[in-house]
Amino acid sequence: MAYDEDLADRIRGLMAGEKGFAEKKMFGGLAFLIGGNMAVAASGQGGILVRVDPAASEKLVSTTKAHPMVMRGRAMDGWLRVDTEHVREKRQLARWVERGVKYARSLPVKT
Repeated sequence: MAYDEDLADRIRGLMAGEKGFAEKKMFGGLAFLIGGNMAVAASGQGGILVRVDPAASEKLVSTTKAHPMVMRGRAMDGWLRVDTEHVREKRQLARWVERGVKYARSLPVKT
């Protein structure tokens, strides 16, 4: 499944003007990076991937509609999936994009 281009456009609109912003195809979708670090991606499996502080992963999974990203059968701390139906509204998507951008900004810039 290809990533949702409309969703990618919505993410792009929310991130426009961010310093160090870039896009890159990865994880079967389109990732949006800040300073070379992934913040959020329009997933090829639908919905979005969001990169968050690993220490916050468990709490976010238990208090939001996010679930852990699973790669090769293993849940990845700091990487969350949010299904399409939970990012349909601008405010829903904006909250996740803000979380991803905040965490990406906390990481060293990749050159």
